Amino acid sequence: MYPNESVLSLVLTLHSLELPETSIYPAFIFGLITYLLILLCNLTIIITICLNRNLHKPMYILLLNLPINDAMNASILFPHLLYSIWSQDRSISYPACFLQGFFVHLNGGASYLILTAMAYDRYIAICCPLRYGAIMTTNNLVKIITGMWLLNFILITVVFSILVPYRICQTHMTDLVCYKTALMKLLCDGIEVNNIFGLSCIIFYHGLSLSAVAFTYIHILITCVTNKQSDAKIKALQTCGTHLVVFLLLEFNTLFPSVAHRSEFVPGFLRRVLKTKSQSQSLSVVVFVPAKASSWHQRASDVKSRFRRRRRSHAASTVTTCSEAKL
Repeated sequence: MYPNESVLSLVLTLHSLELPETSIYPAFIFGLITYLLILLCNLTIIITICLNRNLHKPMYILLLNLPINDAMNASILFPHLLYSIWSQDRSISYPACFLQGFFVHLNGGASYLILTAMAYDRYIAICCPLRYGAIMTTNNLVKIITGMWLLNFILITVVFSILVPYRICQTHMTDLVCYKTALMKLLCDGIEVNNIFGLSCIIFYHGLSLSAVAFTYIHILITCVTNKQSDAKIKALQTCGTHLVVFLLLEFNTLFPSVAHRSEFVPGFLRRVLKTKSQSQSLSVVVFVPAKASSWHQRASDVKSRFRRRRRSHAASTVTTCSEAKL
């Protein structure tokens, strides 16, 4: 048992990566390239939206939150993971692990709320196009973005603050990355309280997002079916398709592993497949984040096309200026 006063100097041991020596360098290079690609894809979207005033619209402002969130999440997870691969040192201080877990959950919750807000935006744009300008005003957009981040921050702060009063009985963690459930299992007592409150938050996030997405997409589907213009149908489906893919990826990546990790009724082999001391946590980090970035790379095709047009127009104006100067 470790007293609460000593947690600041407490060193935890994460689960071993179990990499053979011959795989250390390939794994490190693969992880580094993956991290850089995630940053490149997300920063490209961020910079393009910020620089192009034609993209300063509610849909793209909401979209802007997602690459910012993804870049933050990757920067929280990958540096320590890459260090662990390179040095094979799985130790981490308790404060660093606590902060990593806090921001991982903060980014995860933000992903749900951002996608929920985007679903609402698409619902208004497709089902109530004449009222879109009156509803999605700048003030309302600021309220939506501020509200979702503030609500997310308060909930995650409360979830992690419940860990603080309880004493720690062990320092070996069963996960590859710091998560709330892994930190919870280090406690001597209070596990049931933390588990109940954690499940309540899972129900809130998933219930809110699933209800909102189901409601909006059912109405969007009805609108597309009843719309006689084929071009409008195709455009609406293309606009919402990638959003739905990203949402389903997020659901599969978080809902089932979170429930399985907390429930004793789930068979042991299924928990090991979904989220245990094996490779599932690393798959969550290495596979899902770049997959989401790739999906938004398709979703941002309009962003990229506008960026290319801007570059071409800038180059054309430069050529024209030079020609006039020569004349």
